[in-house]
Amino acid sequence: MKYFIVEMTYRAPIETIRGGYLAHRNWLQKGYDQNLFLCSGPKVDPAIGGYLVARANSKAELEGMFAEEPFNKAGLGTLTFTEFQPVKRASWAETWFTDQD
Repeated sequence: MKYFIVEMTYRAPIETIRGGYLAHRNWLQKGYDQNLFLCSGPKVDPAIGGYLVARANSKAELEGMFAEEPFNKAGLGTLTFTEFQPVKRASWAETWFTDQD
């Protein structure tokens, strides 16, 4: 598995983004259900996007998943995928990093 920090930056007013939270969170849940996402959440003050820690077999595979993410699909956000090597981590998260679903 490869590991990524995914950053979304909103391209629309926050009021428009808020209207899409339910669809976005439903989409996120699919990634959590597949054990591909570790954590996610909005940037704080100002709320101009969000972050997600994910894993996938490749960057292309992850980008393919995000093609269906509602904000991205509607052109309301831009995405950056940054691969990293998680060489040190908390013991409680070890199985997420070593389990190769």
